[in-house]
Amino acid sequence: MTRIALIGAGVVGSSWSLVFARAGFEVAVYDADSNSAVRVPDFVRTAAAGLEALGLILPDPAETIAARVRPTKSIEEALAGVDYVQESVPERLPIKVELYKTLDALAGPQVVLASSTSGLPASAFTENLATRARCLVVHPINPPHLIPLVEIVPSPWTKPDVVERARTLMLRIGQSPIQLRREISGFVVNRLQSALLGEAFRLVEDGIVNAEEVDRAIADGLGLRWSFMGPFQTIDLNAKTGIAEYCRNLGPMYHGLAKEQADPRPWPDALVATVEDTLRKQTSADDIPARQRWRDNFLAKLVDFKRSLTSPAAGSSGAS
Repeated sequence: MTRIALIGAGVVGSSWSLVFARAGFEVAVYDADSNSAVRVPDFVRTAAAGLEALGLILPDPAETIAARVRPTKSIEEALAGVDYVQESVPERLPIKVELYKTLDALAGPQVVLASSTSGLPASAFTENLATRARCLVVHPINPPHLIPLVEIVPSPWTKPDVVERARTLMLRIGQSPIQLRREISGFVVNRLQSALLGEAFRLVEDGIVNAEEVDRAIADGLGLRWSFMGPFQTIDLNAKTGIAEYCRNLGPMYHGLAKEQADPRPWPDALVATVEDTLRKQTSADDIPARQRWRDNFLAKLVDFKRSLTSPAAGSSGAS
């Protein structure tokens, strides 16, 4: 694979452009809003320059990376000569159904068609396509040019070699793919996040702690471990002989907690307003863009630091 088409030039599509261009690919960008596509090279240039300003090493200068990104005026132009399509159009099923009919008709038979959707299974918008076997979900964690994890989710009819081509490409561009064995609502990351958010809102609603304290429980507690270890590794290292001992000792407690938490609740307006009030005292609505830039800079440095610790030069076999 040498050429990539990106369909949809919003926040996720623009970030994907930097991911592919940074890895040396020629990237053709199409969006139904031509102005959005035209802005993508500037985003790539600015974002890459920002990473350079943080002292992060890029394979090429920001200008060189941005020069690989080419806005196009039609889907036909974007698809010409490409090997892989990353679709990032709005998360509405009718839009995706119509788009994939077009991609099915126009993209060469060897082209992988991957969707960035964060929750819609590929089967929902590819079932009636003649070439549905080359379609799948390749879901990034936003923004993908900073966060490497990618969820690869095949539909029931996706060919295994298509899944492998997508996985190999993600590794080649520096992302960290996980491969789901089958479709499931919310995929993996959003299911994990859903469980945590449900309990976070419950703790606030029941008056146990406020929203700021919940955030600190993660940021200054669990999140420090979870930023470089997953939940299974975490508990494996929290017992003298490993996870089996941990589960023998604490499994009954967690089972009891799970029964308490088996009470899904909606997030009522009054509860959301309470959490909103806490967050606005920390960051005003006008300051959210600046806080987002702070977050992105923090993420960039954190990911770079993690890579430096897990690189072969640091005495580790690395991670993929």
